[in-house]
Amino acid sequence: MVSTRELRARSKALTEEGRWGARAMLRGLGLSDQDFDRPIVGIANTWSGAMPCNNHLRQVAVDVAAGVRAAGGTPLEVNTIAVSDAVLARGGASLVSREVIADSIELAAEAYAFDALVTIAACDKTNSGAALGMVRTDIPSVYLFGGTMARGVCESRDVSIQDMAEAVGKYSAGEMSLDQMRAMERAVCPGSGACTGMYTASTMATALEVLGFAVPGMSSIPAVSEQRSRASYDTGVLAMEALRTGTTPRRLVSRASLLNAIAVTAALGGSTNLVLHLMAIAREAGVELELEDFHRISAATPRIGDFLPSGRHFMEDLGTAGGVPAVMRALLGAGLLNGEVPTADGRTLAEHLRHVALPSAGQTVVAHTDRPLAPSSGWSIFYGDLAPEGAVLKATGTDAPPFEGPAVVFESEHEAYLGVQAGAVTSGDVVVIRNEGPVGGPGMAETSKTTAAIVGRGHLDDVALLTDGRFSGITHGYAIGHIAPEAAVGGPLALVMTGDRITIDPAERRIDIDVPVVEWTRRRESWKAPESTASSSVFAKYAALVGSASDGAVTRSARQLPDSMATAHVHRSGT
Repeated sequence: MVSTRELRARSKALTEEGRWGARAMLRGLGLSDQDFDRPIVGIANTWSGAMPCNNHLRQVAVDVAAGVRAAGGTPLEVNTIAVSDAVLARGGASLVSREVIADSIELAAEAYAFDALVTIAACDKTNSGAALGMVRTDIPSVYLFGGTMARGVCESRDVSIQDMAEAVGKYSAGEMSLDQMRAMERAVCPGSGACTGMYTASTMATALEVLGFAVPGMSSIPAVSEQRSRASYDTGVLAMEALRTGTTPRRLVSRASLLNAIAVTAALGGSTNLVLHLMAIAREAGVELELEDFHRISAATPRIGDFLPSGRHFMEDLGTAGGVPAVMRALLGAGLLNGEVPTADGRTLAEHLRHVALPSAGQTVVAHTDRPLAPSSGWSIFYGDLAPEGAVLKATGTDAPPFEGPAVVFESEHEAYLGVQAGAVTSGDVVVIRNEGPVGGPGMAETSKTTAAIVGRGHLDDVALLTDGRFSGITHGYAIGHIAPEAAVGGPLALVMTGDRITIDPAERRIDIDVPVVEWTRRRESWKAPESTASSSVFAKYAALVGSASDGAVTRSARQLPDSMATAHVHRSGT
């Protein structure tokens, strides 16, 4: 049995006698001799009072701390920033926040010598930022999702933030009145919690649960509920169990566990943002993962989850079908998961699932693997003239017909949104939004406001969209993002002109452009990098350090800076 002193291998640097100044300061928090003799468990919270996704996490942290104390640890809570894509004046700030959150967690864990760690997150990038911080720090750690908000009700039907986004297009097209817009605005977000469908927040929560980072079943528990309080308490207990077994995040992140996460989230119809974030987690852990892995696993995994944005159900409904464990049990039984990967308490995934029931009969939330909603799922990875390093489409099936049309080019997401609202996009167009990649943003803005406006104006299937930016989980339809190399570093997207004929071929997974070689060469030779918008230090710093979306948009370490800057220079010069 591991001794208490061994469990305090890190924190004893602050809490043993002889560290009089640190102990005196900690006593100012109310800590006692007994607290000093216990392992210190850091609770890294992403509470924010600026958006509903994370504004309930103070109480969640209280429940986690109770679990830590009951299991023999001393909890210390720290906080970091949280940025929501839905409440955002500058689009790229959200992805930049992923790095700030990871950095903050690493700094706190090292500064306070935590023996173990709990991270609490809810909105999109807080989840991935928390995961990156856990993997980077690599001490025994457990992740807790804050849960989704309750569904809204407007005019006697269930609604979500997706309905609000698409209503904007309908309003601009004259199909909704101002009173209807006001009613929708008041209804879609009835309280605390993340967005209610299989959008990015729930996608990441599901993936991290599959990786073994969390208490089983926590992804589908509503934000404000007695179940959430219990799951939070259990998370504190699990952190102490992870400490006793010595289970760290890098023991959990393997190629097998990452492929499991892809399979489960693909089966549930998860967000394209998973590709970006899971690639980043893999890079942080030093584990091999490529874009083609997402396509291969998606093609072999049936879609069994019927969730928003393309389905009927809300994330809280997954609980009625047995939660993520029931989905994993079904996929494991179908031979689509590796059951030998470990989890936070030291048991294997198969051991966790041994007594888990399959999705309950009579429900419509999760289909049987033998009778799926679609034979394949997840994401399709495209290449071709405009995406030599790859691009991502939420899978629509390789039997979808090719889409060909004239390009309508916009230099930013905001410009595109205004153009769509003004009627500049018509049936058959291929909308191109550029300069929204990791460097160009900086920070890779979501272009979902524009896609929602396109859908709202009646163009779900007859307008395509290409961008070096990314999409929220609310996106559906013919929208291809993460195009790499991005326009700001001289990628092919930078050379497209309005009127160019573009072909999107799902069967061949290609995005090609019909421009004579001589003309293309002329454009390449005359191209100049756009002037950077990164005027403030955090955005400028990010732009200087960030890599390609095809590699997870990870930032380079200081020792890699000369190489990364040299690479950026080569891209910018077009050579």
